[in-house]
Amino acid sequence: MERGPQQASFPETMSPSSCIFCKIVAGEIPATVLYKDELVTAIRDLSPVAPTHALILSNKHVVSVNDATAEEEPLFGHLFTVARKIAELDGVTESGYRVVVNTGENGGQSVAHLHMHVIGGKAMSWPPG
Repeated sequence: MERGPQQASFPETMSPSSCIFCKIVAGEIPATVLYKDELVTAIRDLSPVAPTHALILSNKHVVSVNDATAEEEPLFGHLFTVARKIAELDGVTESGYRVVVNTGENGGQSVAHLHMHVIGGKAMSWPPG
């Protein structure tokens, strides 16, 4: 499977050396790390929209879901496993939580680096945005 096309206005040229999330994963920028393993790093969101708001960052610089290949299937599945761990850590598994992966400019992706939001600790409405 080949990588999908990026949206024209979304930053395609961001390299790991200029990516804020790559710098967080590398420990070059401080963050509140909740979980880290060989595939992902989970941190607290600096602008939380709920009492629980964590970001699970891919340790590998993958821009978005549009760049998913069969090679990354273990990473994409692992994001959900870690989301459950973060929900357990914050005690929101029973009350419920939301996992979100924004893709591209119109999808609300603000950083060109694959990440998943884990949001909980309050009632949420539907549809979002």
